[in-house]
Amino acid sequence: MELCIVTHQVKKGDGQGRVNYEVAKEALRRGHHLTLLASEIAPDLQQSSEVNWISISVEGWATEFIRNFIFTQKSAGWLRQHRSEVDLVKVNGAITDADADVNAVHFVHSSWLRSRAHVSRIRRDLYGFYQWLYTSWNANREKHAFPRAKVVVAVSEKVAQELSDIGVPRTQIRVILNGVDLQEFTPGKLERQKFALPENVTIALFAGDIRTPRKNLDTVLHALVKVPNLHLAVLGNTQGSPFPQLAASLGVNDRVHFLGYRRDVAQIMQAVDLFVFPSRYEACTLVLLEALASGLPVVTSTTTGGAELVTPECGIVLPNSDDADALAFSLLSLVSDRAHREQMGIAARSVAEQYSWATMAKTYVDLFEELEEKSVKRSAPSLVVTLPEGSVTVN
Repeated sequence: MELCIVTHQVKKGDGQGRVNYEVAKEALRRGHHLTLLASEIAPDLQQSSEVNWISISVEGWATEFIRNFIFTQKSAGWLRQHRSEVDLVKVNGAITDADADVNAVHFVHSSWLRSRAHVSRIRRDLYGFYQWLYTSWNANREKHAFPRAKVVVAVSEKVAQELSDIGVPRTQIRVILNGVDLQEFTPGKLERQKFALPENVTIALFAGDIRTPRKNLDTVLHALVKVPNLHLAVLGNTQGSPFPQLAASLGVNDRVHFLGYRRDVAQIMQAVDLFVFPSRYEACTLVLLEALASGLPVVTSTTTGGAELVTPECGIVLPNSDDADALAFSLLSLVSDRAHREQMGIAARSVAEQYSWATMAKTYVDLFEELEEKSVKRSAPSLVVTLPEGSVTVN
């Protein structure tokens, strides 16, 4: 099969890029040929004779809005000219104006625009207007892009519901959750001294962009006030972040450890006791799966995509992401019972083991082959056989 994947990046180290990288590797393993319309791909894919990389450069443009627009136009132009050369096209969201067979949706901009956490509701300035314009543009384009696909893949049940809410038929939607590296993210115990974290205390981990309130670190800090025996390690760029100052004003800065942006997340997860992530809006977060794979009990919220994986055996899902009292109560229950935390950690790992990258990639390529088989059957010519009794058409 000649498979074409349209996406910005196909590489490790990027959420959507990692998904497409794993799908590409599985497709190659099964003997398919790949055309990648992307701005950047992994070195091993560049070296493969079975990969045709159509490089779409968007460097030099000032904003993501413009870069995405340029990518959209260039990719659509190539596809319209070469569509007959490929059997199946997979895209991500409204990344191109051309039609696709499979559209994998990692984010529904219509839902994000309605969210109370949307930037335009928090910042009434030029940046807030830009974010409103960018989200609105994507939301409008998605409403046209999704119906044109044969199958729309949702990366979580939350995304599936959001797609249904904007009119995508449920029969057209399939849910394929993102994967996790079960070798990199694994239970273990590392010395905290390496990360300048205190010993002999219970430590929760929070990870995400802490320059905006979307990930909801503010509610976590307010809850921390009511959980005096808990420390919090925070991963995220502190430049321009209001949360170090908030921690100080709440009197918890001695228990909050801002570690900055880090690439050794897997190791840090082995040095803490639990993961807290009540994001106000998340389509499907890889870090939640990574925490489960690391054997950490998880405290999250229903507004976080992927929360459906968190069972009572391995974590707690809050109905209201902004309820600091409920969050504090949940954290207290975990801090006070180490044995229960350890049991939840074992259950968390068992859940994550069902969602390896290999399993995810296999599910995608199974879908591609299923669609291709149906397409071949539909396009097969009919054979007319003349018998003494009359003519019989054989498909």
